[in-house]
Amino acid sequence: MKFLKSLTILFIATSFFISCDDDDNNMAPVNPTGESKTYDLFERSASGVSGTAVFSEQTDGSVLVRLDVTGTPQDGMHPSHIHMNTAAEGGAIAVSLNDVNGATGISETIVTQTNDGDPISYQSLLEYDGYINIHLSADELETVVAQGDIGQNELTGESKSYMLGEKDVAGISGSVLFEERVNGEAQATIMLDGTPDGGMHPAHIHMNTAAEGGGILYTFMPVDGTTGMSRSNVAMLDDNTMFGYEDVLSVDGYVNVHLSADELATIVAQGDIGQNELTGESKSYMLGERDVPGISGSVLFEERVNGEAQATIMLDGTPDGGMHPAHIHMNTAAEGGGILYTFMPVDGTTGMSRSNVAMLDDNTMFGYEDVLSVDGYVNVHLSADELATIVAQGDIGQNELTGESKSYMLGEKDVAGISGSVLFEERVNGEAQATIMLDGTPDGGMHPAHIHMNTAAEGGGILYTFMPVDGTTGMSRSNVAMLDDNTMFGYEDVLSVDGYVNVHLSTDDLATIVAQGDIGQNELTGESISYPLGEKDVPGISGSVLFEERVNGEAQATIMLDGTPDGGMHPAHIHMNSAAEGGGILYTFMPVDGTTGMSRSNVAMLDDNTMFGYEDVLSVDGYVNVHLSANDLATIVAQGDIGSNAM
Repeated sequence: MKFLKSLTILFIATSFFISCDDDDNNMAPVNPTGESKTYDLFERSASGVSGTAVFSEQTDGSVLVRLDVTGTPQDGMHPSHIHMNTAAEGGAIAVSLNDVNGATGISETIVTQTNDGDPISYQSLLEYDGYINIHLSADELETVVAQGDIGQNELTGESKSYMLGEKDVAGISGSVLFEERVNGEAQATIMLDGTPDGGMHPAHIHMNTAAEGGGILYTFMPVDGTTGMSRSNVAMLDDNTMFGYEDVLSVDGYVNVHLSADELATIVAQGDIGQNELTGESKSYMLGERDVPGISGSVLFEERVNGEAQATIMLDGTPDGGMHPAHIHMNTAAEGGGILYTFMPVDGTTGMSRSNVAMLDDNTMFGYEDVLSVDGYVNVHLSADELATIVAQGDIGQNELTGESKSYMLGEKDVAGISGSVLFEERVNGEAQATIMLDGTPDGGMHPAHIHMNTAAEGGGILYTFMPVDGTTGMSRSNVAMLDDNTMFGYEDVLSVDGYVNVHLSTDDLATIVAQGDIGQNELTGESISYPLGEKDVPGISGSVLFEERVNGEAQATIMLDGTPDGGMHPAHIHMNSAAEGGGILYTFMPVDGTTGMSRSNVAMLDDNTMFGYEDVLSVDGYVNVHLSANDLATIVAQGDIGSNAM
């Protein structure tokens, strides 16, 4: 008897009875095999209730379903069920579970069959197309306090979120989250901020990019304006083509959320998805003011996952209502060239244009990486009828300016009042944009301009021909890539060229120089030394000689005399020794023009070809003589010690 009593107590301690049969709620012992599966139950209806559902296989083939949640009120009883389909889709009750006791938050049910009497096993539950609902009460079944997908609908933990940006209605934006299911389908959750209470907002996946637009591929459950939420199951497109999580990641598509079923044209939020997603890599180029004052901006290229690019043009100053054609052209803006790619027109009211860049107008493939290396520029035109008027323009790709630049002064020469500068700006490809800017040029004129070899003091042949300077604007813009003889010549070559720039009066009067300046290695460093040249054999003539250091160590020598007679030419030299001692000629200057009293020479070597530059001038044992004429060298009109002999 003691043995039987002990056995009975042991059986009661190790086994308990719960309802298991949907027909008669008979009790059955719990005897697990050790196999179990846990699913999460998520809060719904802002209930504060959440927890888990655990399926435990039993040795007799039944399944113990235990619901364990927190947040339930102490005195409530919460009906619970396994439903067919996903929670996002909803479905009929398949298996009724015992109510969750609000005091404990627990429900336990032995399951052997569906409510329809179909047998159900542990393995079939793991593969079931279903979800669990826990309801508020028997009288409020429509209020679900906790919910979770089970079986093949379980989420794997893999997910992808895409941004949904503000579009036609200010203040509404958010995201769409796709979560992979065990069966390969996806749960899609749209979450928006700023939607008005009570509204219902249709939402779809469309084909193509948002910039291009396209037909509807898939229809989501509408977004509830009050919560800003929509939850859908993504298993097939609207045409019944299979379409799951992996398809979402590679789809050529975008998401639109609309204002209402009656106002589908008003998009409240939008975003590219799948292969059209932006990677975060981007490149912006400036679009400068051109023919219409006050209009400028930028073009932003953003890389897509598929290697294409989203191009967004953003301009300030465009007039309301206008539509401005825009293109990528070949070559640099300074050179000009044909159209490579046509953007969507810029809306004058917003100043915006958004395009997808995947191929050129001739159907050549052309994506983000191609943009970065293209030999091209962007033009935004005034209108389709006025393409010749450019409202904004900028070089892109390999023609982009690096920010490195060098400016050289162009001084007044043969025409009083005209001077300025030439600015060389480095491009990504190593070429240079050259911009000549002159003040004082007469309206309507066109002024040829060149880089010449040697220094301006020496003169030399043409190396490179700029675009002519427009007299009305005083401007010229050119691309410097090769010399006129087709020798490669870029920004770094400009910095070291043995050359100078001439701007001429006209093609018919090249001999008249309106502006001139040394460039490259011939640029003046700013270091200089001046020596006085005193009156000697001819009363009233005196002045100075100015030596200015060049980048290459040579010197520009400028003799400036007052009192020289018009028309004369006065030979000038550096002699060895001091003027008091006298000595032979070391270096011959360019003759002094009696009319101007001026002479300009480049000092690089002595007459015997010995190297002789600026530093040598400072230490030379010498003096300068300016003679009356080539036929009267004995008459000295001005003289002065230089170098080591200077006072």
